[in-house]
Amino acid sequence: MSQAIRFDRLGGPEVLHFQDIDDRPPGAGEVSLKVEAVGLNRAESMYYHGSYMERPELPSGLGYEAVGTVTAVGAGVEASLVGRRFGIIPGFSMNRYPVLAETAVVPASVLASIPENLSSAEGAAIWMQYCTAYGALVFFGKVSIGDFVIITAASSSVGLAAIQIVKAEGGTSIAVTRTAAKKQRLLALGADHVIVTNEEDLVARVEDITDGKGARVVFDPIGGGGVNALAQATANGGTIFIYGMLSGQPTPLPMSVFGRRIAMYGYTFQELKNTTGWEEMKRYIYDRIADARSSRRSRARFNLLTPSRHTGISKATSRSAKWSSHFELLSGRYLKGVSEPHAL
Repeated sequence: MSQAIRFDRLGGPEVLHFQDIDDRPPGAGEVSLKVEAVGLNRAESMYYHGSYMERPELPSGLGYEAVGTVTAVGAGVEASLVGRRFGIIPGFSMNRYPVLAETAVVPASVLASIPENLSSAEGAAIWMQYCTAYGALVFFGKVSIGDFVIITAASSSVGLAAIQIVKAEGGTSIAVTRTAAKKQRLLALGADHVIVTNEEDLVARVEDITDGKGARVVFDPIGGGGVNALAQATANGGTIFIYGMLSGQPTPLPMSVFGRRIAMYGYTFQELKNTTGWEEMKRYIYDRIADARSSRRSRARFNLLTPSRHTGISKATSRSAKWSSHFELLSGRYLKGVSEPHAL
């Protein structure tokens, strides 16, 4: 028996509670993990509020991202995995595989190796943002030298990962943020240009930055009416990837895409499953984060967003006997939407 965070009604963080649960053995294609650290993303908050794309089947657990040691494997899974530490790539059902617990069962297919020189807390705070950015920008978008890429909500965890990936691929990032308070930090974290939409006209600034060409790729988690300006700032033949609906408003098909061969896609990185891109994605992220930790030169190009260093990232908490104190901090601060990381 182990402890897990559960909820039996929808609402804010006050609906979450600790519960002792029976540990189930892994089934075919599954593994059991002793959880060492968990990463917290916006998805968990949306899930227990009832606004996520997967509806909770109450009572429910939650949790998408973790690092742990494999303790048992089910049928069809290599026994050599037992005793090894892995990260978990998000994107499975939280109804079926919640990981915000002391032990968890997950599909073996979502295990991902993490560099030995990363702590478990660091390893639990990388996959959601880097996978999301990789799929759109590298696998589908094929960003390369000379490409301009607009990144909205640039100070978010995915936004910061996107800035680094664009730089690694030789493109030019145009980070978009609402207020000037984040401008210098975004520049320090590698953004080539920053547009402050409360003070600047996005379309005019992109036209100036790109010498009138527009951005070949737009990477946007907001949706809603803001896509009209983004489409105007997109190059002929460009692509707009919508990977979220933070605006909460319907997203129109902008009139400005007509006659300009602009494509607009609703995107999640889960589209890479069952393609060669899934393993390529894991290797791409692993290699660059490992390099960033071992080489100062590499770090300048692909800087790991660790829980203790940058804001706007997925938070991670190490497993501890003092679960109650951890839960108090998480429910009172992060799960209400605070984006700053906290060392626990």
